[in-house]
Amino acid sequence: MQRKILCCDDEKPIVRLLEVNLQRQGFEVLKAYNGAECLQMVETDRPDLIILDVMMPEMSGFEVLQKLKGDPSTAEIPVIMLTARSQDADVIRGWQSGVETYLTKPFNSLELISFVKRIFAMQDSQNDEKRYTI
Repeated sequence: MQRKILCCDDEKPIVRLLEVNLQRQGFEVLKAYNGAECLQMVETDRPDLIILDVMMPEMSGFEVLQKLKGDPSTAEIPVIMLTARSQDADVIRGWQSGVETYLTKPFNSLELISFVKRIFAMQDSQNDEKRYTI
């Protein structure tokens, strides 16, 4: 089963870079360029994971994250925050808001792919445990 990853960043070159690298790994890539568009795509396309920037027009990544984690139907979707915001307060806010990983730009594509694969492996492991637990 091909996993869907939603990449949300207002910088189109970043989204394209993510798209190319993730597609090479066999993932389906969905693209959004602002927070409102991200939330709309989550509702219609149900991604398996979201890569989310913080500084975007219309709605910040933190606002998007708050809405996602506050809704029981989307709270379990893992989120990787990928942003230029590297202040300790921002990183802590991301972790406290429920991100799986907080990466800062510029980023290493191989590191990002490793985190994506680790998140999916952990999900698969948890699903296996649920399946075999009576």
